[in-house]
Amino acid sequence: MRRNHVGFTETVLRDGQQSQIATRMPLADMLPILSTMDEAGYHALEVWGGATFDSCLRFLNEDPWERLRVIRAHVKNTKLQMLLRGQNLLGYHNYPDDVVAAFCKKSVENGIDIVRIFDALNDTRNLRCAVRAVKEAGGQVQTAISYTTSEVHTIRYFVGLSREMEALGADSICIKDMAGVLTPDAAYALVAEIKRAVDLPLEIHTHCTAGIAEMTYLKAVEAGADVIDTCISPFAGGTSQPATESMAIALADMRFDTGLNMEALEKIAEHFAPVRDRFLAEGVLKPKVLAVDPKALIYQVPGGMLSNLLSQLAEQGLEDRFDEVLAEVPRVRADLGYPPLVTPLSQMVGTQALMNVLSGERYKMVPTEIKDYVRGLYGRPPVSISPEIQHLIIGDDEVVTRRPADLLEPALGKLREEISRYARSEEDVLSYAVFPEQARDFLGRREDPFYDVPVQEVNVSIAV
Repeated sequence: MRRNHVGFTETVLRDGQQSQIATRMPLADMLPILSTMDEAGYHALEVWGGATFDSCLRFLNEDPWERLRVIRAHVKNTKLQMLLRGQNLLGYHNYPDDVVAAFCKKSVENGIDIVRIFDALNDTRNLRCAVRAVKEAGGQVQTAISYTTSEVHTIRYFVGLSREMEALGADSICIKDMAGVLTPDAAYALVAEIKRAVDLPLEIHTHCTAGIAEMTYLKAVEAGADVIDTCISPFAGGTSQPATESMAIALADMRFDTGLNMEALEKIAEHFAPVRDRFLAEGVLKPKVLAVDPKALIYQVPGGMLSNLLSQLAEQGLEDRFDEVLAEVPRVRADLGYPPLVTPLSQMVGTQALMNVLSGERYKMVPTEIKDYVRGLYGRPPVSISPEIQHLIIGDDEVVTRRPADLLEPALGKLREEISRYARSEEDVLSYAVFPEQARDFLGRREDPFYDVPVQEVNVSIAV
């Protein structure tokens, strides 16, 4: 990349709308502005992956693969990017290698250029299959560091992780700060050290939840970051990313070359403003997600996790126990080897902390997901779990030390057979593989006009 050039990845079609309106934006809201977005000078458009796939099938009655193909047809010059959870693909558990490889191949074939691949535990073994498949399909691989804070998540730890990712074959690396807890000073130090250690483009992703994202981006860029993730202003801020136009103007004023066309950005903002207003009027966009919540920085816990814990306690009329549960969260996290507090680990750690407090005895009640995590079925924790905690949670059960997906048998053949009645393509089979219930319903409705019509019993009485 040119010296002092900063690329922008636009997130409004994926993470921006996912963060603010739970990924409810239909393709119809995107179509009229795609050609303008293609002319704006973005480094990439993030358009797919994350929760978009599930939302298309579950709520929007759209084929996610067709959405991607349509976007690709309108965006001819700008790279299209997606988010993939490594061996978890777009779900919350590991899928067999044949499913992962086929999904990555079809993602590239249908129009994706860059696949951002991360693992919630930063276990690079869970990235291998997807990295290999994307590269074999001709796509670009961006491996992502799941950023978090703890006594073990030091700059040295993250630099070591970036070296592992370079060795895996990554084309670029992303520091992915899903909780918005990366502070400006930490960003500067981390970016500088990774750029010294690894000769790859470095992208930064954060959220505005805690109110510091713009400062974080500025310091990251000053330290040598090559690309930042931003969102066009109508869907920027709050739980989303900083506004594209604002960051572009600020960096241009500091003599950074963004390559962005400000007139095009203005048209894009004008298009999405009424879209935002409609979601606001319908109650889908809730004002709460636009607020600043510095508690994420104070407690080093994502804002969404805080609100989730509070709602769980409120359901039981136990809001007064919130501080106890909050104090238990870091203890549970330490017991479990300091997993990053990102989905699904944030929910799991929060639930365990809640159970520990409410039961009055630590680990008296343990969810199945926590047991599976301790057994090694999610991957390798950043720090080994102590034998005492391990025995408390899973007794004498064996701990898996291999890559978890090595335990899974190939599944594509069985999946093709199960959905053969409704699947027209390999893409249909893969939709079913990742989200069986939602895909079966979507494909069933598509192929059979009477699919979701309930069977009615008719009783006929004959008068004699």
